[in-house]
Amino acid sequence: LTLIIIFIAIGFMVSSILMPFVAGMAVAYFLDPLADKLESIGLSRTIATVCIIASFFIAVILILILIFPIIQGQLIGFVDKIPLIVQNFQNWVAPFKEAFVAHIGSDKLEELPRVPKSYGTHVVQWVGNILQSILQGGLIIFNTLSLILVTPVVSFYILRDWDIIVAKIDSLLPRKLAPNIRMIIADIDATIAGFVRGQGTICLLLAIFYGFGLTIIGLDFGLILGIVTGLISFVPYFGMLIGMVVAVAIVISQYGEILPLVLVLTVFGIGQLVESMFLTPKLVGEKVGLHAVWVIFSLMAGGVIFGFTGILLAVPVAATIGVLVRFSLTLYIKSGLYLGSSNSDG
Repeated sequence: LTLIIIFIAIGFMVSSILMPFVAGMAVAYFLDPLADKLESIGLSRTIATVCIIASFFIAVILILILIFPIIQGQLIGFVDKIPLIVQNFQNWVAPFKEAFVAHIGSDKLEELPRVPKSYGTHVVQWVGNILQSILQGGLIIFNTLSLILVTPVVSFYILRDWDIIVAKIDSLLPRKLAPNIRMIIADIDATIAGFVRGQGTICLLLAIFYGFGLTIIGLDFGLILGIVTGLISFVPYFGMLIGMVVAVAIVISQYGEILPLVLVLTVFGIGQLVESMFLTPKLVGEKVGLHAVWVIFSLMAGGVIFGFTGILLAVPVAATIGVLVRFSLTLYIKSGLYLGSSNSDG
């Protein structure tokens, strides 16, 4: 517990520079199985690491070069049209609002905004804290450069020395407790890898589906909106709802007709059904053991505490806590405290 408290305290003190190191460790962690395979065919660890890291970041850069101009154009156009979209949406909603006011009375209507306002304030504050952590102190250029320059270096050295680091940590474990600690760490590893790899694949597939579907419909900024909606779908339900609300506002501003609105809602409905009934059970599954509510809470808590770095750390920390809780419950169920002192000797 003392070590955990010290670790958290240090994390608070250096949180502004943690992001490239956390990103580098994450890249090394997920590329380690590939490095092991290359080692098994005769390559040295250093050569395998160089090939993997170079290929990974070259692929990332090429993808960004190919899609960034399209995304940039749509993003700039979307920002410019936000006032018009909001105005058109308000005009479209106005008749429904008047009918609603006439039905329930204006005095009761004045009380309604107070309820969602408090929740909306918390959501806006959460997003604002994340953006502030990225932009704080005018360090956005420094953070971007450090992410671009430091992350590959950290990834290279950690991936190259991964087996050495693991062996060293294993040698320091208390010999009597080592088997249990290895079992817990293996369970944590399986949970993190299963969730992040599975959820990452789901986000990528949803980004392609939403981007393609909204573009085919003819929705303005459909490509950028679909990609962003898919990528933020790692937050269960929340990411899809944000994308759907923005898409509805855009389609109302663009067309003001029922059919395009139905088509947009159909795209999001199909995406949600495919994700919940096929993708999530197949790619993530129940064995991962991370409940959607626990994931949402960990992401929001991580964002509030450490900003964007906290979001990167949220799932691993949540997975670790979940495994430790399950292990503790197993010990508790087998203990005399649960079974009673008369059965504890049996």
